[in-house]
Parts: sequence; C-alpha cells; structure tokens
Amino acid sequence: MSRIGKRLINIPNQVTVSIKDQVFSVKGPKGELSKQIPFGIQVVQQNDHLVVERVAESLLARKLHGLCRTLVSNLVEGVFQGFERRLEIQGVGYRAQMDGKKLVLNIGFSHPVVIEPPTEIQLQVENNTNIVVKGIDKELVGKLAAQIRAVRPPEPYKGKGIRYVGENVKRKVGKAGKK
Repeated sequence: MSRIGKRLINIPNQVTVSIKDQVFSVKGPKGELSKQIPFGIQVVQQNDHLVVERVAESLLARKLHGLCRTLVSNLVEGVFQGFERRLEIQGVGYRAQMDGKKLVLNIGFSHPVVIEPPTEIQLQVENNTNIVVKGIDKELVGKLAAQIRAVRPPEPYKGKGIRYVGENVKRKVGKAGKK
C-alpha cells in the first residue's frame, strides 16, 4: 500500500467536488480545476474527506496511487488557497518591471526579455528585484517560475542571476593568481 496514497484529503467548506467518468473536478473560491484520473485509480468522497483508492493491483496502478493522491490534494488546495512561488534577482543593474500583464526583465542582455504569463497565472514585481508568481494550478505556477529562472540562472562565481527565494547557490572559488 502506498504510504502517501492512503492518506485522507480534507475538503474545506467552500470547496465542492465532483467525480464523473474518471474526471475529477473541484470548484472553490479561487476558481475551478479538473484532472483526468488514470485507469486503475478511483477517487471516493466520504463526508468531508476524499480517499484515493486502487481498483486494480497492477504495477502501473501501484505506481500511480501516491501520485494521483498528491495531484488531487494539490487541486483542492489550489482552488481554496492558491499557490505562489517567489524569485529574487541579484546582480548590479538587474531589474524586473511589469508592462501590463507582461514581465520585462533587464538582466544584462543587450535586449530586455519579455515573458507573457498564461491567463490563469498572475505576476507581481516587488521593489524591482522580487518576482511573485501566483495561481491556482501548482504545475503551471512552478513551470512559469522555472522558465523565469532559466532566463538567467544564478552563476556559481558571483551568484548573479535569478533564483528562488531561499535557494542556496553553491559558490566556487575563482582561479588563483600567479605566484
């Protein structure tokens, strides 16, 4: 039995859940999400809890049990609270700004880098060096945050670049001078 898969998922009061033809839908104060549940797994609602169960004992169903439970839990949490990912820019002259819905990054290239978020994702810039990515879909929030970081990942010698808040960047020692 999957240790993650057998945990119950609490359903908050403001969230409504529906399961129809292997499609799990959840609606809450922040929005609405749905996910296709793979064959061999079923989601059952018991009072104010959700239980993710295996119908088949195949190898694939055993592999997907914990994954499906986590995905369903993320859907419920997303429509209730939402997710956010914070990034910070380090480097002299590196900055970010919003141009309408678009994010404009000036990070040492000869041109500004423009990133347009999907419609479900909101971007905010705080004091020109902190970027906040918010949304109800954890996968999309993480994907967009990773795309922003990939534009200029932190380099190991001076640590300049875009990093997640709290990320520990391994630093290297520069080359030694002549003796």
